[in-house]
Amino acid sequence: MIRRSNEKVVERPERKFGAPGFITVRNLINDNAELNGKGRVFAHTTVLPGNGIGYHEHHGDTEIYYVYSGKGEYNDNGTITTIEAGDVTFTPSGTGHGVTCIGDEPLELIALILFD
Repeated sequence: MIRRSNEKVVERPERKFGAPGFITVRNLINDNAELNGKGRVFAHTTVLPGNGIGYHEHHGDTEIYYVYSGKGEYNDNGTITTIEAGDVTFTPSGTGHGVTCIGDEPLELIALILFD
């Protein structure tokens, strides 16, 4: 199966976990069924400069970010570090994370959430 770009994009600006500003999420897979019951998110997320995804914990699932472009300040379970294009983050169940876009260009992430 191929999902063409005009078929897959569901943009929804949203505020996440009390962070400043909004993010845009484009679902690449539409639902849990397309992930064979093994996950709930496979998405392209855009975070504009100064905006973010607030710190939150994962329980019963794991989230992975692939940083496609841009730069972010990443909260890795309380440790703050910088992430940039090519980096991958991994947040297993029982831990938390958050990110804020820093710099002049948007932070572009591919997000994958899989069930434990």
